[in-house]
Amino acid sequence: MDLNARTRVWRGGKLEKEGFPAARISDYLAEPDTIVWLDLCDPNAEGLQVISEEFGLDPLAVEDAISHHERPKLDHYQGHLFLNAYAVRLTDESGALATHEISAFITERALVTVRGDEEFDVDALLKQWDDSPDLAKYGVAYLLHGLIDLIVDGHFDAVQSLDGAIDGLEERLFADEVPTRDTQYRSYRLRKSLTLLRRVVLPMREVVNTLLRRDLEVVPEEMTPYFQDVYDHVLRATEWTESLRDVVTSLQESRIAIQGNHLNQVMKKLTGWAAIIAVPTAVTGFYGQNVPYPGYQKHWGFVVSLGILIATALALYAIFKKRDWL
Repeated sequence: MDLNARTRVWRGGKLEKEGFPAARISDYLAEPDTIVWLDLCDPNAEGLQVISEEFGLDPLAVEDAISHHERPKLDHYQGHLFLNAYAVRLTDESGALATHEISAFITERALVTVRGDEEFDVDALLKQWDDSPDLAKYGVAYLLHGLIDLIVDGHFDAVQSLDGAIDGLEERLFADEVPTRDTQYRSYRLRKSLTLLRRVVLPMREVVNTLLRRDLEVVPEEMTPYFQDVYDHVLRATEWTESLRDVVTSLQESRIAIQGNHLNQVMKKLTGWAAIIAVPTAVTGFYGQNVPYPGYQKHWGFVVSLGILIATALALYAIFKKRDWL
C-alpha cells in the first residue's frame, strides 16, 4: 500500500505510535484495544480502492470521497459511516470565503479522513486530539468528535468574521453619501460568501443530530455531552448565519434606497435650476418679439425687462432654497 498518508494508533486510550506505513494498519487492527487514524490527501481511485478492500468500505462511499463538491452529509453503510463536510475560512478582508472539502470513513475501530487539498489544517486536528488525551479511551468517537468540533469551530469563526465585515460595510454604506464601487463590490462578495457558508453550515445540524442517535451506537454515553456541545455550536452558527442573511438583505435594500434618494435629490436640484432658468428665458423671449410693446426700443424698457429677469430668478431661488429643493 504505497500511499502518501499520515497515521496514528492508540492502544488502551494512549497514543502509541504515529507516522508508521499505512501497510501496517491491518496489523494494528488485528491487535486488541487499538484504534487507528489514517489521513489521505487527494488520493487517486487506485489508492482508495486499496483502502476500500482493507476496511471493507462501500464502493458508493468511496466514489463520493473521490468526487468533489458533495453536499455535507452522513451516510450509513453496512459496517461503517461516511461523513462529508467542509472546513471554511475567510481568505481576505473583502470577505471571500474558501471551502475545503473533507470526507471521513468511520468504522468501529478506525477513522479514515480524505482531504481534497492541502489547505485543511491537519496539525490543528492533531492538536485537538492531543489537548484531550483523557477522551481517547472512548475510541473512534473521540477521533470523530475532534474532527467535527474543529470543523464546526471553523464555521463559527467564519460566521463571526462575516458579522464583523458586515458591520463594517454597514458603517461605510451610511457614511458615504453615495455607495462607492468598492462598497458595492464588498457587499456583493459578502452576500456570495454568506450564501456559500449557509450551504455548508445548515446541513451540519442534521449530521451531528444523526450521530447522537442511539441506534447507530457510534457515540458512547460518556461522549454524548461532548457531541451535544458541538450540536449547540452548530445551532448557534446556523441561527447566526440566518440572522446575517436577513441583515445583508436589509443592507441591500438600504443601499438601493440610498441610491434612490440620491437620485431624487439630483433630480430635484436639476428641476429647480431648470425652473429658475426657464423664467428668465420666457422674459427675454417676450421682450425679443418684433412687435411694439410698452418700452419697445426704449432704454427704460430694457431696464424693466432686466429687473423682471433678476427679480424672478432671485425669488424662485429663495423659494426653492427655503423648501430644500436646492
